[in-house]
Amino acid sequence: MTATNAWTPRIVGPASEPPDDPFAGEPADGIETVQLLDPDARPRRHHTYSPQLTVDEVREAYRTMFLSRRLDTEGTNLQRQGQLALWAPAKGQEAAQIGAISALRATDMVYPSYRELSMVMHRGLDPIGVFQIMRGITHATWDVEAHRMGVFAFVVGAQTLQAVGYGMGITLDGSDEVVLACLGDGATSEGHVNEALNFAAVYRAPVIFLVQNNQYAISVPTAQQFRGAPAARAAGFGMPGVRVDGNDLFAVHAVVAEAAARARAGEGPTLVEAMTYRIGAHTTADDPTRYRTRAEEDLWVGRDPLVRTERWLREQGTTDDWFTGLAAEADEVATDLRARVLALEPQGITDLYDFVLAEPSAALAEEREQVAAYIAGLEGR
Repeated sequence: MTATNAWTPRIVGPASEPPDDPFAGEPADGIETVQLLDPDARPRRHHTYSPQLTVDEVREAYRTMFLSRRLDTEGTNLQRQGQLALWAPAKGQEAAQIGAISALRATDMVYPSYRELSMVMHRGLDPIGVFQIMRGITHATWDVEAHRMGVFAFVVGAQTLQAVGYGMGITLDGSDEVVLACLGDGATSEGHVNEALNFAAVYRAPVIFLVQNNQYAISVPTAQQFRGAPAARAAGFGMPGVRVDGNDLFAVHAVVAEAAARARAGEGPTLVEAMTYRIGAHTTADDPTRYRTRAEEDLWVGRDPLVRTERWLREQGTTDDWFTGLAAEADEVATDLRARVLALEPQGITDLYDFVLAEPSAALAEEREQVAAYIAGLEGR
């Protein structure tokens, strides 16, 4: 039997069954897509949701989105130059991430997957931590409890169970905190994600499941992943499901804010399906030209969340000087981060044992000594 690489995508021809355009015509499943600002930065009225962000708040959100995209590009470049083991681009998904996390309190817990660089930066964390993880020299670099940000999860969907468990604990403690669990559309096909949804509903856990539907699970389009879309499936678990334009900062913020209010009131979980698009590759081990067309990519580039938000800010009076200054800041941040990545030193293999248990067991200590002795033997050759 031939071994397969876990990161090798299953190639699906682009002409086979591309994703449906969620903004074209009436949705086949009857679920509307909440939108408050269209791609041309024109306001849209909605019967339930309305914009809640001030100009200053949008400007700060855009700044984080812009800086994270610049570092995202740097991540791809560094991986191509052999400085990172892997990089998972988030280009095109910034509004879904920042719109959601900006609707939470700083005390609310977030469980990311492996693409939430924007959220890490929003919480004020040094982005070098993400690059250390992608370089393969550590599993985590920040204090989860202090920053209310979980570590990146590379086992697809595993963080949803952690989020629900944490949410159940919040309920038992009588707190009004909320948990945000981030996942992709492909993760909804995992068995443990469905278990997490069921437990959250049964125990009325204060969890918001943010499904960033970027149209592909690596190379597999949504049409070949499921027939019942994530937002539609929420009802089967006993929770509301809302579909939102994931490239619309205002709409994502409003929908998640309402879901958070429900959770704090003891009304249980909500599933939010943010319709967005992964403009780049799934990871740097992927070649999207093998399974999707340029025409499809061009369609979604025209819905770029940064372009949309910039247009709105300019209409509200934000000047060229502000955008020019931000671009200069982004270059400085990227240059500084690149220098720090190149200066990173690998950790010792035995350091792994220092982060497994709070109180090391005798068996773990013995294994650590065995590994240290083995490494010392190799170095003595």
